[in-house]
Amino acid sequence: MDHEAVMTWVAAYEAAWREEDLRAVETLFTEDARYARSPYDDPLHGHGEIRDFWLVDSGETFTLRAAPVAVEGTTAVVRLEVRYGGPEPQEYRDLWILRFADDGRVADFEEWAYWPGKAFTVE
Repeated sequence: MDHEAVMTWVAAYEAAWREEDLRAVETLFTEDARYARSPYDDPLHGHGEIRDFWLVDSGETFTLRAAPVAVEGTTAVVRLEVRYGGPEPQEYRDLWILRFADDGRVADFEEWAYWPGKAFTVE
């Protein structure tokens, strides 16, 4: 992978998410992909669970800006800013750790997100 290939994947992810194209999950992720919405949450596994998760944001409007931080071999780190519109606007700053399979699909997706106003606590 290189920066251009990673950003091509991110653009395809954004387009699929924005268009609610659940079929694109199969072209973006391997069949047994691991999708961690947070490093502390149990990850989703496979196309079915990823598609179900994508439906949570159905109908949302958002903007997304992304830039690669690092790419080495089949692993990439991408920094993102996502802003949701609507009656309760939200802004997120994310890091995605993407591990690609040989065919260019993601086999392992891990998201680290921060949003202003979210209180972090240690139990």
